[in-house]
Amino acid sequence: MSEEAQQAEVTALQAALAAEHAAVYGYGVVGGRIGERRRAEARTAYDAHRARRDALVRAVRDLGAAPVAASAAYELPFPVGDGAAAVRLAARLEERLAGVYSDLVRAATGTRRADAAGALREAAVRAVRWSGGSVAFPGLAERSGARTDERTEERTGAAGTTPSATTSATSATAPAGH
Repeated sequence: MSEEAQQAEVTALQAALAAEHAAVYGYGVVGGRIGERRRAEARTAYDAHRARRDALVRAVRDLGAAPVAASAAYELPFPVGDGAAAVRLAARLEERLAGVYSDLVRAATGTRRADAAGALREAAVRAVRWSGGSVAFPGLAERSGARTDERTEERTGAAGTTPSATTSATSATAPAGH
């Protein structure tokens, strides 16, 4: 693998890791607001994202890079005061993760590419479960400019959250745009 290709893979891995950090945080919020009926689903997703995060930390280290750290807190894309908002947040987290994993599929090769494709598929399936709707090409919708709230898209990170202002020093190590 060329040095340029390896750097592209590390960058995509770091973006996925940053998104998983944000998703773990976001699912903590979801779990606190979600109704009893969907609480087990939220817990399963939370556990899956923690496992993906840990695997990404190992992958980044395997390539000789220091894994991006989680921020202490994240700014959510909208207020999450009830169960309906928690469901919307969960869907947003998964949609954003699908986008990040589509980038990793493009940058990675071999086993890492297969793992990223699996993560993309899982995020897309969870997004459909949370939102009740789907897109033809998960992970590519937000890159097409088809989103209606462009200002929100620009302000929020890869998993639908933005590191809070008090944690800007830690977020400075995250790849641009995430």
